[in-house]
Amino acid sequence: MSDRPEPSDPHPTDSGKRQAALGAIGFVATLVLLFGVLSFANRDPGTGGHVAGGPSPSVAASLAIASASIPPRPTPSAVNSSAAGSPAPAADPVLVGAGDIANCSLDADRATADLVADIPGTVFTAGDNAYDSGSTTEFRECYGPTWGRFLARTRPVPGNHDHVTKDLAGYLGYFGTAAAPNGTSWYSYDLGTWHIVVLDSSCEEVGGCGPGSAQGTWLTADLAASKANCTLAIWHHPRFSSGFHGNDVEVAPFWQALHAAGADVIVNGHDHDYERFAPQDPAGDADAARGLREFVVGTGGAEPRDFAEIRPNSVVRATGSYGVIRFELHPTGYAWMFTSTTGEFGDSGSGTCH
Repeated sequence: MSDRPEPSDPHPTDSGKRQAALGAIGFVATLVLLFGVLSFANRDPGTGGHVAGGPSPSVAASLAIASASIPPRPTPSAVNSSAAGSPAPAADPVLVGAGDIANCSLDADRATADLVADIPGTVFTAGDNAYDSGSTTEFRECYGPTWGRFLARTRPVPGNHDHVTKDLAGYLGYFGTAAAPNGTSWYSYDLGTWHIVVLDSSCEEVGGCGPGSAQGTWLTADLAASKANCTLAIWHHPRFSSGFHGNDVEVAPFWQALHAAGADVIVNGHDHDYERFAPQDPAGDADAARGLREFVVGTGGAEPRDFAEIRPNSVVRATGSYGVIRFELHPTGYAWMFTSTTGEFGDSGSGTCH
């Protein structure tokens, strides 16, 4: 007679118990392995600045660039909240752009526009939008077919080439009230918890950039009125640059006002290259506690130029790489990622607001 219990027997033998126990152990092991893999995939790789470059994309650069287009995996609580009918939390705002952009005799602006097209958020320009003279025709025929695709979400900045056309007629005619919401070529707006300041660094064309000028007086008052924890400013001519044009002392008053107000980030163009500086004060001295981090991003489409004199606190430089920079604006900090059109160069990192 067999010892195997009949199907109706409510008390299985020891052999059946062992089989059930082994099945449970296998199930638990599978769960542990699965969640371990997911945990590893979601690990934060670090928040320090990272540079990728060389004759071909490095593995780190490829991962950094690819991660920009992959949305974060939702946490179980977020999934459950959405399933219950509660809205998912809104993503932090994104600011993306470059300077020195459209030239009808070059095609690089089309390539950088293709990068912008894949990045949702507010688009900025850092001046010299349409070469060579910022005319109505150049904006229509050179800028329009490329970066003009993002006109509805663009917050522009004027450059010296835009000023070649008297009274910024081409620039203002193309961008409309977005370029001068208060009737001047300088303005500000809030983006999430951030305050964004747009300035016109063609100082001679706008009555000066000093603290007593119309623009300087406005800047001081605007910064004093802002309640934002974090501030980013954009204009065309960089105060510090290792590029062809080099340092521009005329915009030093901008730095002084922004540093005094505890601002965090400055973005410029003018030199046709990419350069990132470590946080520094208006005198150009390293200042990790309250310094401003400056980015020169003249990589939107104009012909690249070589670097000249390497300036103190310059930590990353690249020429010959067209591309755009993306800022993720968090409540108490920010992350940046510069992506080139070829993928051969990238720069990324993060910072904390003052």
